[in-house]
Amino acid sequence: MDKNNLVQQAYEVFQVIEADQTFPNNALLPLIIYKGALLILPGDDVNVIETLFKRNGWSNSWVDGIFNYHHYHSNTHEVMGVYSGKADVQMGGPNGGFIELNRGDVLIIPAGVAHKCLKCSDDFKVLGAYPEGFTYDMNYGNEGERPKADHNIALVPIPAKDPVYGADGPLKYNWSKNNPASGDDENM
Repeated sequence: MDKNNLVQQAYEVFQVIEADQTFPNNALLPLIIYKGALLILPGDDVNVIETLFKRNGWSNSWVDGIFNYHHYHSNTHEVMGVYSGKADVQMGGPNGGFIELNRGDVLIIPAGVAHKCLKCSDDFKVLGAYPEGFTYDMNYGNEGERPKADHNIALVPIPAKDPVYGADGPLKYNWSKNNPASGDDENM
C-alpha cells in the first residue's frame, strides 16, 4: 500500500464534548472527524486501513460495526476508519450530537467520550485501533464508574502520532493546545 494513494486531504471537524451526569466525555480533548480522509478503492482490503494506523503507532485493531449502546473507554483513545457503508453515530451520550460516517471517514475518539451507533447500512464496517496498541476497558455510564473513570481519563497520554497523518498531523496540535498537562507549550 502506498500511503499517498490511500490518504487524502480531509474536511476536518473538531468538537469538544462536555461531561454530563452519566458520561465523563472529555472537556479537554476534542473529538476529531476526518471526512473523506481515506480513498478506499474497489478491491482494497480492510487491511489498508490497519497498515496505515499501525505505521502511525495505532494497533490492537479489530473489524466490525459500532455497538448500538452507549459506551466509552476510560483508559485509552480510539480511532475508527470506515471501510464500507455508512452509519449515524451519537457522541456524548443520550443528549449528545449525531454524526454521519461514510466510507473513507476517520473518527478519533478521546478517552471518556461515549459513542453509540443509532443506525447503519447492512455493509457498514470499521477498523478500530488504539495508540500504542493499548488494551481498552469498557464503561457504560453505570452508577459507580466515576470518579475512577475520570481519574483514568486524566492519565491517558496524547499519542505521539495522528493515526492518519502521522507526526505532523492535526491531532497532536489540537489536543496539546487544549491540554495543559501535555507539557507542549510551543502550541499554546
